[in-house]
Amino acid sequence: MSTIRLTMAQALVKYLAAQRIEINGQEVALFEGVFAIFGHGNVAGLGEALYHVQDELPTFRAHNEQSMAHAAIAFAKANGRQRLMAVTSSIGPGATNMVTAAALAHANRLPILLLPGDTFATREPDPVLQQVEHFGDPTISVNDCFRPVSRYFDRISRPEQLLTSLPQAMATLLDPEHCGPATLALPQDVQTFAYDYPEAFFEPKVHRIRRPPPEAYELRQVIGALQQAKRPLIIAGGGVHYATACDVLAEFAKVRGIPVAETQAGKGALADSHPCAVGAIGVTGSAAANQLAEQADVILAIGTRLQDFTTGSRALFESDHKTLIALNVGRFDSVKHLALPLTCDALTGLEQLDDALGDWCGSNEWREQTDTLKREWAEAVHRVTADQGLSLPTDAQVIGAVNRQAGNDTTVVCAAGGLPGELHKLWQCSGPGSYHVEYGFSCMGYEIAGGMGVKMAKPEREVVVMVGDGSYLMHNSELATSVMLGHKLIVVVLDNRGYGCINRLQQATGGAGFNNLLQDCRTVEAGAPKTDFAAHAKALGCESESVSGIAELEQALVRARAAQSTYVIALDTDPLPSTQEGGAWWDVAVPEVSEREEVNTAYQGYREAKQRQRH
Repeated sequence: MSTIRLTMAQALVKYLAAQRIEINGQEVALFEGVFAIFGHGNVAGLGEALYHVQDELPTFRAHNEQSMAHAAIAFAKANGRQRLMAVTSSIGPGATNMVTAAALAHANRLPILLLPGDTFATREPDPVLQQVEHFGDPTISVNDCFRPVSRYFDRISRPEQLLTSLPQAMATLLDPEHCGPATLALPQDVQTFAYDYPEAFFEPKVHRIRRPPPEAYELRQVIGALQQAKRPLIIAGGGVHYATACDVLAEFAKVRGIPVAETQAGKGALADSHPCAVGAIGVTGSAAANQLAEQADVILAIGTRLQDFTTGSRALFESDHKTLIALNVGRFDSVKHLALPLTCDALTGLEQLDDALGDWCGSNEWREQTDTLKREWAEAVHRVTADQGLSLPTDAQVIGAVNRQAGNDTTVVCAAGGLPGELHKLWQCSGPGSYHVEYGFSCMGYEIAGGMGVKMAKPEREVVVMVGDGSYLMHNSELATSVMLGHKLIVVVLDNRGYGCINRLQQATGGAGFNNLLQDCRTVEAGAPKTDFAAHAKALGCESESVSGIAELEQALVRARAAQSTYVIALDTDPLPSTQEGGAWWDVAVPEVSEREEVNTAYQGYREAKQRQRH
C-alpha cells in the first residue's frame, strides 16, 4: 500500500478537496470552500495547510465566527443540503462564538463542518492562552460545548484518527435523516503532527444523497387512509425542498385537487399562483390554510417536523376526527403527534403514492371551497400590504413594497423578530428558491450573513435581506465581507426602535411595555441614540440611503437593483401593528399570579385556549 506523509491538517484539507457530489447527473465539488478566522489554535497548522490548496479549496476571511458559520449554513440550505462549507476558528472565544451557529444548524437539520482549534493534546504547555481549565477533568475544553449541538462530534487526538472520523463526518453531513452539523475539534499540536496516510484515502469520492423508499406495510396503511378522504390537505415542509420534490408535489396536488399549505421551511415549494397553494400554515398562517386545516379529514404532512408554529401548539388540526399522515425521511419526525408514519424520501414517497392512488381525488366541494378561500386570502394580502401613505409604515406594507419590486429571480432572506411571521403570511413566492427564512432557531443576526451565504450559492439571483434594527445591530459585520468578496445584497433595514415583536408578545400576555422598545428601556435622560443605519452601512463600504414611507422605498429598491455592490436601505417603521388576518393560537405561558390585572385577564384566556390542545 503506497502512502504519503502529511500533517494531520494537510491530510484534512486534501481529503475535503477530494470530495465530490452528483447533482442532476453532474459531478461537482462537495465543498465550496472554508470560512476561516485564524488564531494561535489553527493558524500554524490548518492555516498553513489551507494556504497550499487555495485553487481546489478556497479560503474566505470573515469578520465574526458566528456570522461566517451562518453564511456557511445558508449556503447549504440554498443548495438544498447538497453542497456545503467548512468553518474554522481558534480555540477559545472563536470556537464558542460558533456554538450558536451549530445550534441553528442542528435545529434546522442543515449541514456544516465545524473545525474549531483545540488545546494541546500533549498538555505540555497547559494552560495555554484562552484555555478554560476544568479542575476535575483535564480532557474537557470549551469545544465540548459543541457536543449537544452537533450530530457528529470527535476530538482528533492522533493524526491517524482522521482515517475513521472523516468518513463518518461526511456520512452525517449528507444523511437525509441525520443531517446536521459535524464538529471535529482539532488540538493545535496534533494539526502539525505527521503521519504516513494511505494515498487511496485521498482519491476523489463521489457522494450521492440516499432516497430511502417507504416500507410496503406503511404505504398500504397510508393509501387506505387517503382513499377514504373527502377533504384532504397537504402540509409541505422543508423536506420537500431538500428531496427536490417541489415539481412532483405541484403536479400531484393539481391533479388530485388537494390544497397545499406550507411551513416556514416549506414555503415556496409551490408558487403562490398555483391553484392549490393556500399559503402558510399555523400560528403565522393564512386564514385559508388554517380554515382548511380545521375542516380537513386527512392531513398529509410532508417533510416537516411539526413544531408548535405549524400545529398551533397542537391545537389547530389535531382533533380525534382527523387522520394525520407524516411522510418524513426521519423516523423521529414521522411518528410525532400519533401520526400514521410513512418513513421515506419525500420524492420517492410522493411518486409511489401517486402510482398507487389511481384516480382518487378530493371532492369537488373541497376544490370549490379551496378556490374561494384562496381568493379571499389574496384579497386580504393585497389590502394589508398596500401603501397607505403612512409616515411610519407597518412591516406588512414594507413587505408589500419589496414583494412588488421583486422579480422571479429574487430570494428574500430573513430570520428573527416579527418579520418572519409577516413574511410567512404575506410574501407571495414565485416558486422554489424565492424564500429563505431561518425560523427553526429564530436566530437574531442570521439575516445579513445568511444573505451572503445565499448569494454565494446562487450568484445569479437577486438576494434581498429584510432585517430589523435589533438584528442589524446584533450582527452586521458581514456587510463588509459581502463588499470585499463581491457578493451583492440588497438590505432593507426596518427601524422600529427596539424589539417590536417581543414587545407585542409582552403586551399580548398582559405585560407592561418593558425593556424591549428603546423608549421602555433604562437609558440616560436624553434617551437612546437614533442610529443612522445608512451612514453605518456606508462606513462598511456599502451603497446606502435612508428613505421615508413606502413610495420612497419603492424608488430606492429600483436604484438598489441597478447597483453593482451591496446596497442598504433604511426606513423607520411602526413597532405596534401586526397583521391580524389569519394566524392561530400559540402556547406562550402566562403567569398564574400577578399584581397586574392585564396579566390575570390574559391568564384566564390562556387557560381557555389550553383546553383546545391535544396531548
